[in-house]
Amino acid sequence: MLAEYHAKRYELIQEDRALRRELKGSALRTDVELKADEVIRRIRAEEAESIWKEEYTSIPHPFPGMEFLTGKSIIMKTKLFKILNKMPKGALLHAHLDATVNAHFLLELALQQPALHVRVQATVTASNFLTNLPEFRALPQEQFSDAAALTDEAYPPGSWISLAKARATFNHSLGGPEGFDKWVTGSMTINPAEAYGTHNTVTKIWQKFTSCFIVSTGLIRFEPIFANYIKEFLLTSIEDGISYIEARINFLHKYMIGADGQENIPHREWLIMFDRVQKEVKDQLKKQGKENDFIGARIIYSTIRFITPEELEWYLEDCIALKKEFPHLIAGFDLVGDENVLKPLIHYIKPLLSFQERQKEEGVDIPFIFHAGETLGDGTEADMNLYDAILLGTKRIGHGYSLIKHPRLLDTCREKGIAIEVCPISNEILRLTSSMPMHPLPVLLNNGVPVALCSDDPAVFGNMGLTFDFFQVLVASEVTGLSTLGALARDSIEFSTLDAADKKHALEAWGNQWAKFLEYVVKVGDGL
Repeated sequence: MLAEYHAKRYELIQEDRALRRELKGSALRTDVELKADEVIRRIRAEEAESIWKEEYTSIPHPFPGMEFLTGKSIIMKTKLFKILNKMPKGALLHAHLDATVNAHFLLELALQQPALHVRVQATVTASNFLTNLPEFRALPQEQFSDAAALTDEAYPPGSWISLAKARATFNHSLGGPEGFDKWVTGSMTINPAEAYGTHNTVTKIWQKFTSCFIVSTGLIRFEPIFANYIKEFLLTSIEDGISYIEARINFLHKYMIGADGQENIPHREWLIMFDRVQKEVKDQLKKQGKENDFIGARIIYSTIRFITPEELEWYLEDCIALKKEFPHLIAGFDLVGDENVLKPLIHYIKPLLSFQERQKEEGVDIPFIFHAGETLGDGTEADMNLYDAILLGTKRIGHGYSLIKHPRLLDTCREKGIAIEVCPISNEILRLTSSMPMHPLPVLLNNGVPVALCSDDPAVFGNMGLTFDFFQVLVASEVTGLSTLGALARDSIEFSTLDAADKKHALEAWGNQWAKFLEYVVKVGDGL
C-alpha cells in the first residue's frame, strides 16, 4: 500500500512538471549534466544553511532570493555565485542600452570630454543633495560656460559649468570631487534606501527610475562617448558569458549631439557607430581565438508611449528606412515606458496595423517585440496590453508579469512559442514583487512557457551582466536546478531574431561552452 502511494505521488509530480522545458529535451540531459546538477543543488542547500543564516549587522533577516540591493553583498560571497559567473548565459534579449554600462565608468568617460557641461536649478546643498538632479549637455566651443561652483551660494540657477570644473570645485563639506562622483552616480542608480524605503511603491520607484534616464541621456547621447559606451556594454556582457544581444535603443530624440556640440547626428549614424563597434569587438575576439564567444548584437527600435499616434507614424517609417539600410541590425520594434501611466497599445492600434502593411509594401520584416503586462494590475490598461501584444503578433513579450492571471494567454504563449523576457531583479526593485520567492516565474516555467532571463536596466539596478539574475532564480526555487538554467540560456538563443543559419551556429557554440561548464561544475563538486 505504501509503495503504491509513493508511486502515485511520484507520477503526479512528474505529470505536474511535464511541461517544463528542461524536461522536454530529457535525452540531452547527459550523465555529466545530471551530476553537475546534483553538485549545484548540494552547494545551494549547504549555503542556505551557512551563508544565509549567518549574522549580518546591516541585514537583519537574510534569506536566499531576498531583496537584491540589500542582499547583493551576501550573494557575492557565495560559491554558487562564483560558479554561475562562469556559466554561458546565451542571449540577452531585454536590455535598454541607456542603462547597460556602470555609472562610474560612464562618468569617467564624461570627464574626458571638455565639451560636457552640467547645470542644476538650485545650488547643491546638504539638504537637497539627493533630490537636486544634474543636467548634462555638450556645448559648442563658443558657448563654453564657466559659472560659479554648483555648491556655491553665488551659483546662478540653471547656468552651465564645465563638468571638470564642477567636480573640482564641489564643496568639501559635501565630499569634494569624490562627493561629486557620488552625487552624479547616485542620480543614475537606485539604492536600497530608495527601493525599499522612500520609494517603496510602484509609482514612487518609477519616478526615481525615470529620473535616472533623464540624467544619463545627456552623457550617453554625445557622439564621442556613444561608441565607447557601446563597446563597454558589449565587452562586459561577453565577460559575463553572454554571446548574443538584442538591445533596445530609444530613438525618441531624432538627433544625437555631435563632437562639435551641435545636435546633428541622425539615427542612421547611431547604427553605423553600433555596427562599427561590434565589428571591432568581433575582430578583437577573433585575434584572441575567441570568435565563438560573441555571435553579435542587434537593435530593437524603440520609442516612448507618451507620443501621439500621429507622431508614432514618423518613427515607424524611420524604423522601416533603417531596416532597409541596415537589415542585419534592426531586430524588431517596441514601445517602452511605464505601462501603468502612459498610453496602452490599443491607443496606437491604427499606426501599428498600418506598419504591418507598410512592411509588406517595402519588403521588410520587423517583428513587434512588445513590453506588456509589466504591472500588478488585473484588467487595467497595462494588463490588457497582453491581449493586444498577442493579437498584433508579438514575437516575444517584455516582462509579462501579469501573464499568469490569464490562463488562455499562457496556453497561447506556449502553443505559439511566444517567449517571455523575464527580468527578475528589475521586477523586484520596481516593486512588482517583494522578493524572488514571491515572483511568478515558476508559474511560467511549470506551464511550459518559453522564458529568457534578462537584466533590463543593469546600470540602474546594479545587476550587471546576467549572473545575478540567474542566481536569484536558482536560489528561490527547489524545483529549479542547473538544467533549468541551461534550458533558459538555450531558449534565449532559440527565441531570438537570429536567422536560421546564425541561430544554428549560436546554439552549437553555446552547446560546446555548456559542455565545458558542466565539466567544470563536476570538478568543483569533486573538490568539495
